[in-house]
Amino acid sequence: MADPVIYLDHQATTPCDPEVVGAMAPWWSEQFANPASRGHRPGLLAAAAVEQARERIAAGLGVPTSAVVFTSGATEANNLALKGLAEAELQAGGARRHLITLASEHRAVLDPLRYLSRHGFSLTELPVQPSGLVDLERLQAALRPDTLLVSAMAANNEIGVLQPIEAIARLCRERGIRFHCDAAQAVGHIPLQPAALGIDLLSVSGHKLYGPKGIGVLLVAEGVHLAPQLHGGAQEQGLRAGTLPVPLIVGLARALELALADREARATRLAALRDRLWQRLNALDGVHRNGADAPRLAHNLNVWIEGVDGNQLQRALRQVVAVSGGSACSSGQPSHVLQALGLTRRQAAAALRFGLGRGTTASEIEAAADAVAAAVQDLRRA
Repeated sequence: MADPVIYLDHQATTPCDPEVVGAMAPWWSEQFANPASRGHRPGLLAAAAVEQARERIAAGLGVPTSAVVFTSGATEANNLALKGLAEAELQAGGARRHLITLASEHRAVLDPLRYLSRHGFSLTELPVQPSGLVDLERLQAALRPDTLLVSAMAANNEIGVLQPIEAIARLCRERGIRFHCDAAQAVGHIPLQPAALGIDLLSVSGHKLYGPKGIGVLLVAEGVHLAPQLHGGAQEQGLRAGTLPVPLIVGLARALELALADREARATRLAALRDRLWQRLNALDGVHRNGADAPRLAHNLNVWIEGVDGNQLQRALRQVVAVSGGSACSSGQPSHVLQALGLTRRQAAAALRFGLGRGTTASEIEAAADAVAAAVQDLRRA
């Protein structure tokens, strides 16, 4: 029997924690009622479970329960935030038509904003520095009287760098500009209290923090108005039509509690393992770390390797270690994030993203480093 593949792609997705699976179990078949069916006891029980989960999520993230809007994940949350805000501005007769984001954002932010730019809005995609971090002076210079929104992710999904969210929020708040933050890779991994930081809209995804796939949250600050993107019901304060998935909502709440509980200890342990992995890889000639050394996620390492073909490297590793060359949503194309840092397409194609997780062990790190070293040496000889 073949040895199991070492999974180091936790930024693509994480395993659902067993406690989360247990918390969801009764709501699949025993307590299966629709939470909108409040004319009977099973429906009321389901509705109560949803509201209890909402309260727990709100408490964990330091927001009122009214701020929590359930979605199918961060992609839907991003679309609701970005397109919903733009459409609400149009409906209110407002004059702000300018949107700002970073060239290194996830496609779930770039694509909705580019869609809006084809429908009457002006979009500025700011370049990032070679570190992956935004130049705050350049951002400030890009702000205009008609700027409606700035969107910047808290933690990059490929290179793990942490943007100066508090400083960005301050620049926006001083000018009455709404600030949206894609925090899919950040919530449960770094300290993040959106209300205290001044974030107006924050997107969360369950499967990035050891919860189930298919569930997420958009946090909406008081006074922010959005146009719904899904029509057909009045669920979620009229912002998101559709029957609420009670098991997934319960699972998300439990996953967030567990992630917040072990966040500091997990980050300390994984940072040490990540640094050991970098030490091993850096011993190979021609290995370059992508993005700033700090601040970055403790469980992320992204490198590009000279003298190898990216596709061949991936094929050489796939039977031993599960890593990626970039976002799981990139359709196999060289990373636009790495190219935004200044890498060529060829260099970006020769990149590896290592995402460590709650279950990653020191022996797995050593074995993964051995596998990469052997593959690189073989490919360079060839």
